[in-house]
Amino acid sequence: MNNSNSIVERIRPAVQAALDRVVTVGPEIGVQLAAYLNGELVADAWAGIADPSTGRKVDGDTLFNVYSVTKAVAATALHMQVYRGLVDYDAPVARYWPEYAAHGKQNTTIRDVLTHRACIPQMPAGVTPETMCDWQWMCRGIADLTPVAEPGSRTLYLSMTFGWLVGEVVRRTDPKRRSFGTFVREELALPLQAPDLWIGVPDVVVPRIARLRNDSPAVPPEHLPPLFTASMPSQVGLVPEVFERPDVRRAEIAGVGGIFSARSEARFWAMLAQGGELDGVRFVSKEQVASFATPRSNAAELDEVMFNITIPLGMGGFWLGGDHTPVACPGHAQAICHPGAGNSIGWADLRTGLAVAICHNRMFDPYTTDADPLLPIAQALKSALALPL
Repeated sequence: MNNSNSIVERIRPAVQAALDRVVTVGPEIGVQLAAYLNGELVADAWAGIADPSTGRKVDGDTLFNVYSVTKAVAATALHMQVYRGLVDYDAPVARYWPEYAAHGKQNTTIRDVLTHRACIPQMPAGVTPETMCDWQWMCRGIADLTPVAEPGSRTLYLSMTFGWLVGEVVRRTDPKRRSFGTFVREELALPLQAPDLWIGVPDVVVPRIARLRNDSPAVPPEHLPPLFTASMPSQVGLVPEVFERPDVRRAEIAGVGGIFSARSEARFWAMLAQGGELDGVRFVSKEQVASFATPRSNAAELDEVMFNITIPLGMGGFWLGGDHTPVACPGHAQAICHPGAGNSIGWADLRTGLAVAICHNRMFDPYTTDADPLLPIAQALKSALALPL
């Protein structure tokens, strides 16, 4: 038995037991985990129910809403355009998207967008689920926004606008002028052999999507920061009632609309853990990936959109491991990750070569609970691999 098979045989029972425990003892409903170590698949496991109304079980092909984990894929698409010489990190967004210069945004750089310092966290006035599904409507509305502060001057998390900002630059610099979802599919997902990285799903895969249950505590509107409410108006909030709509599922909502399987998502993180290349296909440079673990400027600044917490963002738009990162991620800064609403999570540990995706269908807020129920799954994997947390 080769070493790779030995690792798989060692960790499979531990990971499966952890998954089974969180769905039988609770509180999870359905969960998937996939993991790569040094470019090799070492875990591909699942447990629980995908749709409680029908009893449909989770399997390896089940798809899950991952919300802001999508931002990692969107950012990588932009990094690919930089790698190809089509985009410059220090260039103004308006070089590629001239209309974006309106209302004092002419000096906003690509790096400002990646580091959430573009200062337009607010959604366009009048946004609805229907208009959110209209890429051109959203881009016109975002180009017409007035920044709430001088671009580049403050950290203001781009909860939803991030996807259109990044995606429109990618679309306009794509020689084929493909839609953003098509670009991701043809230039990233399929070459990566990760076919279930969907930003806008076709009808054929809809029956594979898990049903969500929102267990996040309701916060009275008067207790929400005004910029949080502006960034995520109630009519388009990150809730099942919006994101299980057929039109929203099919729309290319590049910051929060991803529908992935853990198996495909883990390949994405594995590519980053291997320095931008997997199985002989390179997507970004080693130097770019190394820079992703560099903290952005003003890294300790509190974010007024996100309840005045510090968001540990790096130069490339990824969250960094460490003190402020969701607890399932590695606890050191040589890891890059991205959480999503409801606590879907994925990461690439650049120090150990471990890449992990955890998808599930019970949405909860890890910052308002005493213990993250996904943490035992991550601990079981890392313990079986004898890796540090």
